[in-house]
Amino acid sequence: MQKNNSKVTFAGNAMTLVGTEIKTGIKAENFTALNQSLEPVQLSDFDGKVKVLSVFPSIDTGVCSAQTHRFNKEAASLDKNIQIITLSNDLPFALGRFCGAEGIENLVTLSDHKDLDFGLKYGFVVEELRLLARGVVVIDKNNEVKYVEYVAEMTNEPNYDAALTVAKSLI
Repeated sequence: MQKNNSKVTFAGNAMTLVGTEIKTGIKAENFTALNQSLEPVQLSDFDGKVKVLSVFPSIDTGVCSAQTHRFNKEAASLDKNIQIITLSNDLPFALGRFCGAEGIENLVTLSDHKDLDFGLKYGFVVEELRLLARGVVVIDKNNEVKYVEYVAEMTNEPNYDAALTVAKSLI
């Protein structure tokens, strides 16, 4: 399996990312993940919009919860042509439970647990844990990758401001 050269740690321990490392300037590859109703959703379902992919290991941790809350809050005031999509390997049921309990209504939440289609195509699969690493990818209306962050220490939050600034500039 192809290794991603991005260096990430989890609680200070080096982790191995597998899959194709995503880079700015390339065309975003289509992927399929499951929504909370177990229905397949593809990146191409959001063609014509700016896509912000918020990627995290597990919704049931404090940092992942904070990341989801922050992007949900930001999404409420963004242009309607910007779609924030969260991706993790959590089961769709766990994502649904969390979003319902926490009032997360402005995001599309997707589970990559079944096939790791997103994680492998974008280089976010943590080999040692079979979780997704934390990060953000911004894709323009023409599906060109404009911003990528693989968060170096998975227990840290991503650079929200940098990702959102890029997303807003694409409208």
